[in-house]
Amino acid sequence: MDSENIQLEQGAMPENENNDTNMATLLEREGLDIDFPRQGEIREGVIASISPGQILVSIGAKSEGMISGKEYEMIPQNELAALQVGQKIPVYIVNPEDQNGNVVLSYVRAREEVGWKQVEDLMTSKQSYHSTIIGYNKGGLIVSIGGLRGFVPASQVSLSRRAAMSGDTPEERWGKMVGEEIDVCVIEVDRERHRLILSERAASTETRETLKDRVIEELQEGDVRVGRVTSLAEFGAFVNISGADGLVHLSEISWDRIQHPSEVLQVGQEVKVKVISIDREKRRIGLSIRQLQEDPWTSRTSKYQVGQLVEATITRLTKFGAFARLEEDLEGLIHISEISEKHIEHPKEVLKEGDVVTLRVIKIDPQNRRIGLSLRRVDSMAYADLDWQTLLEEEDLTDIDEDDEEQQSE
Repeated sequence: MDSENIQLEQGAMPENENNDTNMATLLEREGLDIDFPRQGEIREGVIASISPGQILVSIGAKSEGMISGKEYEMIPQNELAALQVGQKIPVYIVNPEDQNGNVVLSYVRAREEVGWKQVEDLMTSKQSYHSTIIGYNKGGLIVSIGGLRGFVPASQVSLSRRAAMSGDTPEERWGKMVGEEIDVCVIEVDRERHRLILSERAASTETRETLKDRVIEELQEGDVRVGRVTSLAEFGAFVNISGADGLVHLSEISWDRIQHPSEVLQVGQEVKVKVISIDREKRRIGLSIRQLQEDPWTSRTSKYQVGQLVEATITRLTKFGAFARLEEDLEGLIHISEISEKHIEHPKEVLKEGDVVTLRVIKIDPQNRRIGLSLRRVDSMAYADLDWQTLLEEEDLTDIDEDDEEQQSE
């Protein structure tokens, strides 16, 4: 069939009709099934040759396309090094025919297009995707999915992974998670803004309750954990350890007396805690902060011993006895039975607040942090040997001090 007959059968063609499309239509009518590449199309090609700065790819129709220039430079070095002749790869038709008659291809744009289509399908199906954490920023984790970089905000990280976080900087919180496997769901796709948001929580069946049950099952009394303060109340502070909240009672926060947890703690603060009780039936965890700290009372009382004579100031009188201050923040109790040899109804019969008196230490109770004092045993013969020994030691110290002074004067 000559060209005139073809034109007669085809009829007059609009002048603005694309020439490539006309030619493809004519050839199709002639039974010649030639698959011409179209701009924006994605095809599967086979690498025909690889040379510096250029890759030739067979894309069918007995033709080859070329990946070169900026399209070549966009390929990551690790991926470029892995490409081999004969390998099948997706390619994007950038230009079906450039000024030199070559088909211009892009590997990176094809891979991205396939990736965007994949994540759109995943968002529609709500299926999860198994991947790896490849990075992080201050707001969350970066996960590779379909060749794209997806972002998992901190609020969408699983409860167990968030419970394992520690530290104040992004590197401390997220750094150790890089390389770990992760299952995610796609919850937002925006091609124009290159925005891909993922959720690990949506892909997980884990709930706060199941996580707490697991933590309670694993915990043992005496365990020391690092947790984060989640809330403060009049009676104490709640600290999250490994995904479960435990209570640090007000009395277990500090060795010093405090009226409210906010005096020493704040929400979000990272603290080290000791597990002091576990009620698996009621699903309660008791924690302590102060038991991991040195008790200042112990150091303050280390210089005192039972039987020792001390000077103290009476601070309070009660019907059961009197409190006496040995030094700042350290008081002892003189029970009413230890005030006088005679029977008295109230300490005020013998003592008054502000009195400076000599007392004898009769008890030191570290467990209950109490010191027992006595006024009536100051002159007791039971402690005569101890008093005599103390007197000799004081005289020896006085002699040493006097000798030092004489040497210095000489």
